[in-house]
Formats: sequence, C-alpha cells, structure tokens
Amino acid sequence: MANKKLTEEEIKNIKDLQLNRNNIIVELGNLEAYLFDISSKKTNLQEQLSQLAERDQKLGKELSDKYGDGSIDLEKGEFIPQD
Repeated sequence: MANKKLTEEEIKNIKDLQLNRNNIIVELGNLEAYLFDISSKKTNLQEQLSQLAERDQKLGKELSDKYGDGSIDLEKGEFIPQD
C-alpha cells in the first residue's frame, strides 16, 4: 500500500490540535504549581492562627491569675472585676 499525501488543511488541523494539547498541559502544570503555593500558604496561616490561639489562652490565664475573673476595657486600660 502506497503512502498518501495529507492535505495542507489536514496537517494544519493536526498541528493545531497538538499545540492546543501542549498549551493545556502547560496550563495544568502552572495551575498545579499555583495550587501547591496556595496550599503551602494556607498551612502556614493555619499554623500562625494556632500559635495566636495558644498565646491568647496563655495571656488570658496569666491575667486571670493576676487579676481574677472579669473583663478588660482596652480604651481605658482597666480591669473590671466580675461581680
């Protein structure tokens, strides 16, 4: 069986498909890298939030031990004892 020549349009269509496929693969790779970056940042922020919660609890305990139960007026810088 003899080889048959493709038309210019058929060759162009095949090359267009290959180019589009390659572009999509590159974009998917970029997206995965972006998602990894977001995931890393999310993990970092969650760790920071957890550390802040620990500091908040520690400070609350320290103030409670020092002043007893009550609330704080930050505007006046005063501790208000609980009745």
